[in-house]
Amino acid sequence: MSSSFGPGGVSASARIDRQRSENGWSRVASAWIPVLVCVMVIACESTPYFGSDHTTGPLQRFFEFFLGPLTQPQWWRLHMVVRKSGHFIGYGILSAAWFRAFWMTWRPLRTVAQRRWSAHSLAMAGTFLVAASDEFHQAFLPNRTGSPVDVLLDCCGALVVQVLIGLWMWMRFRD
Repeated sequence: MSSSFGPGGVSASARIDRQRSENGWSRVASAWIPVLVCVMVIACESTPYFGSDHTTGPLQRFFEFFLGPLTQPQWWRLHMVVRKSGHFIGYGILSAAWFRAFWMTWRPLRTVAQRRWSAHSLAMAGTFLVAASDEFHQAFLPNRTGSPVDVLLDCCGALVVQVLIGLWMWMRFRD
């Protein structure tokens, strides 16, 4: 009679159960760690140390290295474009991370289309909550301002990324 126990005296079914459990947790971690990292980066950037009064000097030296000397009005316009582009791109990346996390772990819906629309909606909601929380927090900092316009800009970045993800998925999985 053969034994169903493998190395270390662990049964085959126990090994399979443990492997499924580990795959489940690693899948969840793989899905949600990027969201956590994005939120942590945004939280760090939401401190007084990343206010425009602290970033203008290093950024101006960086851009003048490549572009040559800039007048003060030129620099302030460029500085605003750089900072607002950071909002747009950063929150776009956050929304992609949210989408990926929900796509990988949110499976209560029957069809792929329902799951996709749910992941898009939840990604936008998560991005909005982080953006609104970030701006609310900045309203209480001495050298920062909380702006609803920045929340709108953040959500626009998220929306553009969600549309791109939607188009990519539609083209990739329409067959």
